[in-house]
Amino acid sequence: MFIDFLKAFLVGGAICAAGQLLIDFTKLTPARILTGFVVTGVILSAIGIYKPIVDFAGAGATVPLTGFGHLLAEGIRKTIGNDGLLGIFTGGLTAAAGGVTAALLFGLCASLLFRQKDKS
Repeated sequence: MFIDFLKAFLVGGAICAAGQLLIDFTKLTPARILTGFVVTGVILSAIGIYKPIVDFAGAGATVPLTGFGHLLAEGIRKTIGNDGLLGIFTGGLTAAAGGVTAALLFGLCASLLFRQKDKS
């Protein structure tokens, strides 16, 4: 079990370190970096590179934003097999529905439990 944690930590840490390097050494905005990570996950999934990384590192590869891109790509791939061309439009939403729903519900709960504060 320790080896699984180590693999997840190293792969997830490498992805996060790449993001930090982009923040520190480029003029890219955080929104562009985040979008770039999602698109990178989709592209790596489409060419078959990201699935072996997920199999190797588990949550270390699925939790970062590249994992979200992988999830969208895999959902579309499976839905196209079942529903045909319509799967292009529904596959990503179906695959990511659980995670998006959880994020919305946790955000709602946090907004109800805590008061908003200004940064100043």
